[in-house]
Amino acid sequence: MKIAEASDLASLFRSYPIWNTLMSISLNYQKLLAEAGYIAGKRLSLAISMAETLERPLLLEGEAGAGKTFVAQSLAKALGRDLIRLQCYEGLDAQQSIYEWNYQRQMLAIALAGKQNNSLEDADLFSSDNLIRRPLLDSISRQQAPVLLIDEVDRADEEFEAFLLEILSEYQVTIPELGAIQAVSKPLVIITSNGVRDISDALRRRCLFQYVEYPDYATELRIIQVHLPQCSLKLASSVAAFVAQLRKEDLNKNPGVAETLDWAAALMGLQITDVAESLEQAYDALFCLLKTKEDQDQIPFSVFERLVARSI
Repeated sequence: MKIAEASDLASLFRSYPIWNTLMSISLNYQKLLAEAGYIAGKRLSLAISMAETLERPLLLEGEAGAGKTFVAQSLAKALGRDLIRLQCYEGLDAQQSIYEWNYQRQMLAIALAGKQNNSLEDADLFSSDNLIRRPLLDSISRQQAPVLLIDEVDRADEEFEAFLLEILSEYQVTIPELGAIQAVSKPLVIITSNGVRDISDALRRRCLFQYVEYPDYATELRIIQVHLPQCSLKLASSVAAFVAQLRKEDLNKNPGVAETLDWAAALMGLQITDVAESLEQAYDALFCLLKTKEDQDQIPFSVFERLVARSI
């Protein structure tokens, strides 16, 4: 295909009504997220709107502290929906993530039936009344579709992805005693990964994907202003500029957005109006940003001065 022809097709696609609708929805998500405290870029806002429209999970990958979890939290707040969170960990299985039977209630039913000389069928024991819905099953059982956050999926075992795929592909759960349970509503699914291990190709194919970078200076400045409205522009600017420089260092753990906000709040508490004008006090509060001994040792006062000078 010639370049001109490809350009014409691209122009035609952008003029198609659904594209204009999606762009409008994307801008609306961007505005709603900002009102909920999350400053989202155009690509992320578009990815969220596409995930909603196509009913596909959105996989957010990036370093710890980049704000992936906060996307789902802000999205639920912005849309007025419940947030159902499944925190992944090694050894997570169906019993903790999908469902389990209420054994205490079943044992009471057996004891009561024996006392009353009544027969008890399996259907009485294994009924929906005795079912404990864990996050994945709960998320497809709500009348109003919630936001489902599957957090740090890379920390779970590969076996977890196998039964996760059934829910994400068919929006149903198969329980041997009850059969297939279809979704009452389809949740908006946000999956996060810190890259601890590779996610399977099967799961990636099922999802839309967006890599979440640490915010740049301008975005982090806006974040500080949104979350700490009493912080002066001068202090917020100096904090955002310094953190941008600090992340260029070879640290074990780069400071996330939460650490930036903690440091800015600490400096406000110390009545500092500019990092460069209160170097020693600002340096003393660096424990808000550097969370390992190795990183604190790597940024002595002389390096701190150099980074502040670069950030001005």
